[in-house]
Amino acid sequence: MLKIKRAYYYLFYKLYKWIGKENGWADWKAGIAVMAFEIWFVLSLFNYYNTLIDKNFDPNNTLFITVGVTVISLNVYLFTYLGHWKNRIKEFDKLPDRTNNIGGAIVFAVLLFIIGNLIFSFYLMSQVDWAQYR
Repeated sequence: MLKIKRAYYYLFYKLYKWIGKENGWADWKAGIAVMAFEIWFVLSLFNYYNTLIDKNFDPNNTLFITVGVTVISLNVYLFTYLGHWKNRIKEFDKLPDRTNNIGGAIVFAVLLFIIGNLIFSFYLMSQVDWAQYR
């Protein structure tokens, strides 16, 4: 669990660095980007479940609101609450350049995977004749 949390912080760190603190509000922008990628990942899981397992699955607004509130609460707690994100930035800034370059490539690949995964899940959904299941 500790490694997952550290990877999560590193994702925030790389987005923060890519956005650039000189642009202002980089912490908020990075936090919103993390939330967007989380929501896209969860949405792709819903799509896969709906397409591959239960074609009669009908997620209601309560489910989406619950997931959204959970994602937002998690991000606010981990990054914004008491300024924890500032400590993470300092911690990861101390890493060697080679480690940060490799980490950046991994983060970039993960983000591309999430985007590609979402697109593919919508593609799978488009291949189903939904009229016969509703």
